[in-house]
Amino acid sequence: MPKTASATGRTTEPPLPSPRPWVPTLAGELAAEFFGTFILILFGVGVVAQVVAGGIGDHDSITWAWGFGVMLGIFAAGRISGAHLNPAVTVALAAFQGFAWKKVLPYSLAQTAGAFVAALIVRWNYTDLIAVVDPGHTIKTQGIFSTLPGNGTLPIGQGGALRDQIIGTAILVFLVFAITDTRNSPPLANLTPLFVGLLVVAIGMAWGTLDGYAINPARDFGPRLASFVTGYGGAFKDQNGDIFFWVPIVGPIIGGLVGGGLYKYGLQRFLPPNTPVEAKEL
Repeated sequence: MPKTASATGRTTEPPLPSPRPWVPTLAGELAAEFFGTFILILFGVGVVAQVVAGGIGDHDSITWAWGFGVMLGIFAAGRISGAHLNPAVTVALAAFQGFAWKKVLPYSLAQTAGAFVAALIVRWNYTDLIAVVDPGHTIKTQGIFSTLPGNGTLPIGQGGALRDQIIGTAILVFLVFAITDTRNSPPLANLTPLFVGLLVVAIGMAWGTLDGYAINPARDFGPRLASFVTGYGGAFKDQNGDIFFWVPIVGPIIGGLVGGGLYKYGLQRFLPPNTPVEAKEL
């Protein structure tokens, strides 16, 4: 680039062009969603396998490990894709927060694929223990991978499980929107994964009885499919023999839309503006 002379006669270098802002590619976003959900399931399904097949741990260790899994998955994927890690969150973001609808299906497939592969690894690692405690691959250990009404033991029907999924996911999405809204009182960016992880711990402790708080279609269907292809012939049914896999898919989608709508129209519209420009527009 040629040098130029200033008014004083001195030769100056022309200013360097401003770098273009970094924008992730769709491939990068899908990779982030895959690996973020992959990490979530490694810890979440892994801890259930440890408790059910290994007899180590209890309900509290399950809730904490799921929360840590969410936190670590967000840390891994957040910078690239926003770390949805959940089709219900993705759909709610598209419906109420301007996320592109054309990315909803690719994101959901990437999340489900990440959950599927992670569950296969857990299944492989715990093969020996599962073979000892449940050689027939029955309902006794099916709950390692996917949810069941009443966690497979309590007298809860599909209606109760569906209601539970709607409420639990509505809580999740409402508070995820609140935690991440810059117009609200969000935590520092590097602390957001921690608070979302703690939110999942709280949901598990308060809303885990009726259907194991799947609150995430990818979290449930990916591992359910992994268990089916590795010997669990009844993976798509509940302990009563009824087709059940649809409940942790439909319930969270409805719940996410309910929670997202409640936040957008019930709370977000009352928040202060973010910038002077926005204040002028309001």
